[in-house]
Amino acid sequence: MWTKDNITDQSGKTVIVTGANTGIGFETALALYEAGAHVVLACRNLEKAQEAATAIKEHTGNGTLEIALLNLANLAAVKEFAEDFIKNHQQLDVLINNAGVMIPPASKTDDGYELQFGVNFIGHFALIGYLYPLLKATPGSRIVTLSSMAYLHGAIDFDNLRSEKDYEPMREYSQSKLADLILSIELQRRITSAGDKVLSIAAQPGANYTELARHMDPDAFKAAVERVGELMKPWQGALSSLYAAVSVEAEGGKLYGPDKDGGYRGYPAEAVITPNALDETVGKQLWSMAEEATSVYFPLE
Repeated sequence: MWTKDNITDQSGKTVIVTGANTGIGFETALALYEAGAHVVLACRNLEKAQEAATAIKEHTGNGTLEIALLNLANLAAVKEFAEDFIKNHQQLDVLINNAGVMIPPASKTDDGYELQFGVNFIGHFALIGYLYPLLKATPGSRIVTLSSMAYLHGAIDFDNLRSEKDYEPMREYSQSKLADLILSIELQRRITSAGDKVLSIAAQPGANYTELARHMDPDAFKAAVERVGELMKPWQGALSSLYAAVSVEAEGGKLYGPDKDGGYRGYPAEAVITPNALDETVGKQLWSMAEEATSVYFPLE
């Protein structure tokens, strides 16, 4: 059973956690702070980020904290965050793509993409790309991208990424989380092809009680809990991200998640990846689409 007690000393490491002000992201940032890392809480609301930093500092830890504004729904803002980070930091040991939105009312990013696809996938794709040179230059660096059990039901509809046809909240969420997993896998393929040493690893947190479900109708939420069973607390859901971020046993191109009840509960273990995330043709098409959307190209061979 792997827990945060297994995390080795992270002193001297710099980590970015997107969406670190609440839920899984908060617990991830807290654990890494306790282990001695310099943790950047990259959030779309600086006030909430500061509140999270204050709460984290109430715990015993050897790390340091920094807050930064990151709006993943705006590609220009993503670029600005990355440029500021690179200007002020000499290394980036771990980038944890944790931030996400789930089943909101129909809406779009500032760049015109369906909000869940745009934030969960497009924004993080651009963020990785802008930060990749620094990651590449940092020995032993990792990119951890959060997916979800929802990916199992996902399919990439390349003709509806801007809600051109219609909008179904859970279908779009599943699509975005599948896209995140495909991103992580395809990135590792490209890293290997380029001969770089960065690791791209995916994690899924299982079923947890967090603010992510805030848009859910109460009856729908109750029905979902009855379907998947008891929800874990965020600290336990964060273990998969932490395992991917620090464990010497975590491997690039793999997915890690809870080991019990079909991935909904438990402690970190390697998960079986279903075929919808392993199709290399879809992976290449999604990657090309993201490059066109963001004008970000990486890694370079």
